[in-house]
Amino acid sequence: MSTHEFGDFGGRMGRRRILQLGGVSAAALALGTGVLPAEQAYAAPKYQNNPFSLGVASGDPLPDGVVLWTRLAPDPLAEDGHGGMPLRPVPVQYEVAEDEAFRRVVRRGNIVATPELGHSVHAEVGGLRPRREYFYRFRTGDADSPVGRTKTAPARHTPLASMALAFASCQAWPDGFFTAYRHMAAEDLDIVVHLGDYIYEYGIPANGGARKQTVPDHFATETVSLARYRTQYALYKTDPDLQAAHAAFPWIVTLDDHEVENNWSGQTPEGNTPTPRPDQFLERRTSAFRAYYENLPLRSTSVPTGPDMRLYRRFTFGDLAEFNVLDTRQYRSPMAAPDTDERFDPARTLTGGQQEKWLLDGMTASRSRWNVLAQQIRVAQFDHGSETDPALPKDGWEGFGMDSWDGYVASRDRIFGGIAERGVSNPVVLTGDWHRNLVADIKADYRDPNSRTIASELVGTSISSGGNGQDIDNLGRAGLAVNPHVKFYNIQRGYVSCRLDAQSWRSDFKVLPSVTTPDAPVTTRATYVIEDGRPGAELA
Repeated sequence: MSTHEFGDFGGRMGRRRILQLGGVSAAALALGTGVLPAEQAYAAPKYQNNPFSLGVASGDPLPDGVVLWTRLAPDPLAEDGHGGMPLRPVPVQYEVAEDEAFRRVVRRGNIVATPELGHSVHAEVGGLRPRREYFYRFRTGDADSPVGRTKTAPARHTPLASMALAFASCQAWPDGFFTAYRHMAAEDLDIVVHLGDYIYEYGIPANGGARKQTVPDHFATETVSLARYRTQYALYKTDPDLQAAHAAFPWIVTLDDHEVENNWSGQTPEGNTPTPRPDQFLERRTSAFRAYYENLPLRSTSVPTGPDMRLYRRFTFGDLAEFNVLDTRQYRSPMAAPDTDERFDPARTLTGGQQEKWLLDGMTASRSRWNVLAQQIRVAQFDHGSETDPALPKDGWEGFGMDSWDGYVASRDRIFGGIAERGVSNPVVLTGDWHRNLVADIKADYRDPNSRTIASELVGTSISSGGNGQDIDNLGRAGLAVNPHVKFYNIQRGYVSCRLDAQSWRSDFKVLPSVTTPDAPVTTRATYVIEDGRPGAELA
C-alpha cells in the first residue's frame, strides 16, 4: 500500500477520534489489539535483524482466552525508543495451536503494530477452551517469533482439584542476573504473578553494573521520557531468562513504584517533593504508563488514558482460587511524615475509595476456597526495632516504613476488618517490593499477639534487586524479636512457588546463592503451609 493510501486511512480514523488515550488514537488502539481486519494491514519491511528480539508473552488468562504479546524491535536499544522500526504501522500475524508443532491450529489472526504503541502487539484471543494448554507464535514479513506456551483459566466456579503458581517482583537489571526466572520456567505452573518493579528508572552504568555488559551511553540518564522508558524495558526484556519465563506461562501483572519513580504516591513524586510545574510528574507518569502497557501482556481495558491506567482487576480459577490484583500506587494519599501520628489519619487511603469498595464487594461475593490479594507492599505491621536498639539502621524511618501499609493504618484496618466481618474464605496476601522473604500473620490488633489472625501474608524477595543478599541481617534479627506475628525472614534473591488444593496452600521460598554470577543453582530455603480454614502459615 502506498504512503498516500496510508495517510488517507490514518486521516479518516483520526477524524473520528473516538478515544484519546494519552496521545494514542482509537485507530492505533484498534490496530494494536487486533480489531481491524487483515485487508487494512500494510506491507511489512524487510528486517535486517530479528524483530522478535524481546521475545513473546501471554497474560490475563480467562476461561475462553488470553492476551498474546510481542513487540517488534530489530534494534531494541536504539536511543529514539522506536526499536529500529519505521514510523508506520506494520502487519503481524499470529497462530494459536493445541500442539507445539502447530498441526492443530485453532486460531489465526492479523494485527497491525503501530508506532503509537511502540510497535507492540496485544492480541486478545477468544474462543478457546477452559483450562487448556496452547502454543502460539507470531510472524511479520519473513520473520518468525519464538513459540510461546500458555494456559486458559478453568471455567468459573467449576471444581478444580489443584493449581500451581509462582510470584516474583523487583528485578534491577544492573544488580544481577535474572537466573531465578530460568529456574521458574522449568517448573510446571498455571500462572506467574508479577507484583511490580519490573524495571527500575535509574540510569545504568556503562559497564552494566554487576553484569559487566557494556550498554550504550544513553542509558546513563535517569528514565523520564517515553523514549527512555521504552529503551529501559527493551534492555530488561532482552534477558534470556526473563524471556523464557514469559514464554512458558501466562502472567498476571501489576506495577509498583520503580516503573515510574521511586516512592511515588498518587500525583506526588518521590519524597513529596514539589516540582517546578504541577503537571510535570503527571507528564512523566503518562510516559511511564504508556511504556508499561506497551511491554506487558495486558488487555485493552488497561490502555492508559494519559496519566491514568486501570490495573486493579480480578481472575477466578474454578472454585479453588480468586485473585484480586491491586494497585496501591495510583490512588493513594501522599506518604505520611515519619515519626508522626499522620499514618493513623482515617482520611488517608492507600487504595482509594472506589478500589476499596470493589475489593470488599468482590471478596464478599466470592465463592472460591482461597481468596488472594496480589499487591505490592508489605501489609503486616513490621516494627523495624530501631527504637529498641539505637545501633540498628533506621532505613530512613524511626520504627515503621511509611511506604508500606504501616503508613496507611486506617486503610489496613478498614480492608482487613471488612474481610474479617464478611467471613471471606482463606484470605492470602501475596506481596513484593521489600527485597525480602517474609511470612507473617495479619492480625486484628497488633498490640495483642493473641488477637485474631485475619489473613496470611507471603512476601517474596527480589529477583535481583539489592545484589546477592544474605540469609538474615540486623533488621531481620531485630524485627523477629519485636514482631511475634512474623514467622520467617530472609533476604536472599529468588521467587516463591506455590501449590494449592482444597486442603492447603504450600509455599516454597526459592533462593539463589548469587545473582552477580550467572548460572547459580536454586534451593528451597523454607516451606510454609496454610491449612484450609486456619489463617496463619506454619513451617512445613
